[in-house]
Amino acid sequence: MSETLNSGSVLSEDGPFMNDRQKEYFRRKLLTWKGEILREARETLDTLANDNSNLADLADRASSETDRAIELRARDRQRKLISKIDAALERIEDGSYGYCEETGEPISLKRLDARPIATLSLEAQERHERREKVYRDE
Repeated sequence: MSETLNSGSVLSEDGPFMNDRQKEYFRRKLLTWKGEILREARETLDTLANDNSNLADLADRASSETDRAIELRARDRQRKLISKIDAALERIEDGSYGYCEETGEPISLKRLDARPIATLSLEAQERHERREKVYRDE
């Protein structure tokens, strides 16, 4: 996508937050990302379906099974990512996209551009991670 956070672009800090142009920018970005993930998933399924599992050597067979397991775990993570992308697209439609779920404040455009599925502002995310670390360390 050629438009970025440069001045005068769709994501300019000028004008109202989450205006129609900004919403369209993020909608396209999310849909493109989702399309790439789905394409990669189809390629993985094709590869797994065409994979010759009749390897005679036990070491080769074990290696192949390990590769398949790793690939399937990666695809599972991407499946979860697709649900987050879909949730972000729904937030664009209902008007809540770009606002922190914890504080209600706008999430910075730079953060959204880097992580378009973000639901927390940078400050709220850092607080969340600090709390998580404290509980994990106990």
